[in-house]
Amino acid sequence: MKEGKSRVAFQGLRGAFSEDAVYRYYGNGVESVPCAKFSEVFSKVARGEVDSGMVPVENTLEGSVSQVNALLLENDLTVVGEEIIQVVHCLIAHPGSSLDTVKRVYSHPQALAQCRSFLEKHPGWERIPAYDTAGAVKQVRDRGVGEEAAIASIRAASAYEMEVLKEGIQDSDRNYTRFFVIERRVSFLNEGDKTSLIFATKNLPGALHHCLGAFAERGVNMTKLESRPRRDRFWEYVFFVDIEGHSNEEKISSALADLVRRAAFVKVLGSYQGAERPYER
Repeated sequence: MKEGKSRVAFQGLRGAFSEDAVYRYYGNGVESVPCAKFSEVFSKVARGEVDSGMVPVENTLEGSVSQVNALLLENDLTVVGEEIIQVVHCLIAHPGSSLDTVKRVYSHPQALAQCRSFLEKHPGWERIPAYDTAGAVKQVRDRGVGEEAAIASIRAASAYEMEVLKEGIQDSDRNYTRFFVIERRVSFLNEGDKTSLIFATKNLPGALHHCLGAFAERGVNMTKLESRPRRDRFWEYVFFVDIEGHSNEEKISSALADLVRRAAFVKVLGSYQGAERPYER
């Protein structure tokens, strides 16, 4: 976690899980800046309107966030840190409400799906998809209908002066989201134990195996390898990779230089201090 006053952009409304990640990483002295879209977060960082951005890159249940992956590829921003938060869903309603008064529940489709077991215990409740979790709480508050509720974070309940009827209604306690902290800077951080990068292979037999050999031959541990289609080229793919170590370490810098020779394209996103995996404690 970093201390000090910073302006940090995130996608969503006040009370979003992304805002939770902002406060967890920077502390309570931060100024969080809500954005309607992920592209707006990247734009604000690139233009220097904020000090940094907090963007989700993957979830343990839902997988990678494809929009963010595409923006990481398209923008020249640097990853300077990561944060991991547990997604704890709450049923939120108007003050004075109870489970007996609820008839309709609003939330993002993923949140509704992640609370399926709890919702199935209340078959009479209508489930209504919303744009995002915090936005669902705001919508319920603004509509002022006592029989409506929303599923979101406990921070969202506080942000909109609503009441938590039940906390921890998600099906799995192993629901975590990983976030990248992005900044506009010309060089990487000097310290860290993790490096993230993107590369594309040449159109040759065994090209991926050849590229991965740059790491394997030097004993560099790879903690993530994921392929994603390139949006501007049909049937071509890029690979998102995390490795252990900083880019200024000899074996890491050697591996990256070798990868540049073997691959069709390489983009190093940054070296940074990795977040502690809560489920590894």
